[in-house]
Amino acid sequence: MGGKELDFVREAFESNYIAPVGPQLNAFEDEFAQEVGTDYAVAVSSGTAALHLLLRYVGVVAGDEVFCSSFTFVASANPILYLGARPVFIDSDRQSWNMDPELLAEELVRLDKQNRLPKALVLVHLYGQPADIDPIKGICDRYEIALIEDAAEALGATYKGKAPGSYGRAGFYSFNGNKIITTSGGGMIVSNDKALIEKVRFWSTQARDEAVHYEHTEMGYNYRMSNVLAAIGRGQLRVLKKRVEGKRQIFKHYSEELGALPGISFMPEPDYACSTRWLSCAIINPETAGFSRDAIISRLEENNIEARPTWKPMHLQPLFEEYETIGGGVCGELSEKGICLPSGTGMKADDLDRILSIIKSCWD
Repeated sequence: MGGKELDFVREAFESNYIAPVGPQLNAFEDEFAQEVGTDYAVAVSSGTAALHLLLRYVGVVAGDEVFCSSFTFVASANPILYLGARPVFIDSDRQSWNMDPELLAEELVRLDKQNRLPKALVLVHLYGQPADIDPIKGICDRYEIALIEDAAEALGATYKGKAPGSYGRAGFYSFNGNKIITTSGGGMIVSNDKALIEKVRFWSTQARDEAVHYEHTEMGYNYRMSNVLAAIGRGQLRVLKKRVEGKRQIFKHYSEELGALPGISFMPEPDYACSTRWLSCAIINPETAGFSRDAIISRLEENNIEARPTWKPMHLQPLFEEYETIGGGVCGELSEKGICLPSGTGMKADDLDRILSIIKSCWD
């Protein structure tokens, strides 16, 4: 926590607005929209809930196809299944590790000839790294495909000077406990489309119609963020830049200290992007290093330090084995060789030096 969170929580208690809505929630939405440069924002219970609402809004129904990045966490794809739709997973490029714009364009040209274009596209900004949005947005606009940006890990990043999440029909963010900022759990939808914002806000509060009694003409969900969690979010927003700077410094330290070792390379940062470096990620080439990334993970675990493989792509998950994949070789390799190093901004310099010493011992 940054210190200001408790002041806003105290305001919520003193005003007796605890849940579900209140002044802190309204203020958090306004401040967040200003932070990412959109006209509107709606705070919800999770990033997953945000995506579910957005897919419903753009008209995804059972049987539709929805394109999605393959190299991501399962929450980027599960809401597609909630609606009975079929995910189609798109491989990554090596420049950003995100969805490959050229591969996407080729597939959409092919599908257009078959008159079977997808209803929507979920573009993930992986590990805080913005995807190459312009060409992807351009091809989506050309074919009138709704672009939804999954910026859950990318709050505080920029693409050509603007926030990822602010380019598509709508974007969303996560405030889960491991994200750049946290409300313990929660998410945010952002858009410049007022009608979209009003509808997803309506659905997120059980779709209660304007009436003295409880009247419902549409199906809704219990997806709204509480006033108290929003108060925490307001405090967290005030340390966002500090958190991103801290993440980027951690990555810089890893890359400077380890980058010259044989067989290790770090997640690149394209010229168009400024990544949050939410997690410091690297690739271990076992043929050059002489060992796999699992050896590093095990060595750190022996010292009570957690590191993890990079995401297992969605097209390799048993849950999605029946669904189509376009490409898959790039993100498959990134998953097989990738490692996420300890990246918490709560680490002290001594902690990071100890981690580096243990990692370097793998090359001894």
